[in-house]
Amino acid sequence: MFLYNLTVLYLAAVLLKQLVKKHWQEGEDSFEPPVVSDNEKDIIRKMLLLALDDPHRKICTAIGMAVASIAMYDWPELWSDLLPFLLNLINNQTNLNGVHGAMKCLVLLSADLGDNMVPTLIPALFPSLLTIVSSPQIYDSYIRTKAFSIVYSCTSMLGAMSGVYNAETSSLVVPLLKPWMEQFSSILKIPVQSENPDDWSIKMEVLKCLNQFIQNFSSLIKSEFEVVLQPLWNTFVSSLRVYELASIEGTEDSYEGRYDSDGSEISLESFVIQLFELLLTIVGNSRLGKVVAANVKELVYYTIAFLQMTEQQTPVLLYHMPSCFPVYLNKE
Repeated sequence: MFLYNLTVLYLAAVLLKQLVKKHWQEGEDSFEPPVVSDNEKDIIRKMLLLALDDPHRKICTAIGMAVASIAMYDWPELWSDLLPFLLNLINNQTNLNGVHGAMKCLVLLSADLGDNMVPTLIPALFPSLLTIVSSPQIYDSYIRTKAFSIVYSCTSMLGAMSGVYNAETSSLVVPLLKPWMEQFSSILKIPVQSENPDDWSIKMEVLKCLNQFIQNFSSLIKSEFEVVLQPLWNTFVSSLRVYELASIEGTEDSYEGRYDSDGSEISLESFVIQLFELLLTIVGNSRLGKVVAANVKELVYYTIAFLQMTEQQTPVLLYHMPSCFPVYLNKE
């Protein structure tokens, strides 16, 4: 009976999301009559927010998706209490279920931001996110990772806006740089550990955030970037040995094909790819490339080490080797 009730709740939340898509907003391409009345909308919004601290993750995820689908139409004009409610949830350290639910909702909201929402969201939300990512003794890896993913989505949107609203986006970004660069530094300075894929997930989100800051705001970030350099190098060097053990020598679990509860990949390979994407961005940036020029020999050395053939690639090469030899001999 308990499992049945959970299934019904989950399906109800999923169906509500579909109802919102078809019946919430007249004039939308997906709209089908009848439209939900204003009174019904108000009741639904209130009930959904009260259910965001459900202890069951799947239920919480489905509710968060329903909230996000409504927010696309109603927030902030018609749902002014949404952000204050979510902020109260994530700031309540005695209700971690509520923190999880609010974070899940904010991840979905931040992935679909409009430029009218960013100026309201970032100043209100980022101080709370900074508290979360800097408090591993309170918040688990999942919540801290999602906090970084929200930062990534928001900075991506700021970057898209900067071409048109340069002064406005700069005024939002500058106060963020010092505290967030310091937080990135504190996470990256810890050596990569082969037995802790959750740590890879957090570091990978940090690398993605850094990439966005550099791509979009390199002129603003230069003065604060040096605090990240040594920790980033520590991550780069320490990840090589982990990669060798897991993917080249095959003596440790590579966590290949593994995903978190939201379907995000947590493999070591995806982490290494993100690491190199960031390094390419730094080296290719006219303002920051000079910073790594003094250590280019070491950078090349470790980069070549990452090019070693992986355990997974070896059988493929051995399979094709017999057919390759005659070609080679003929060329001689």
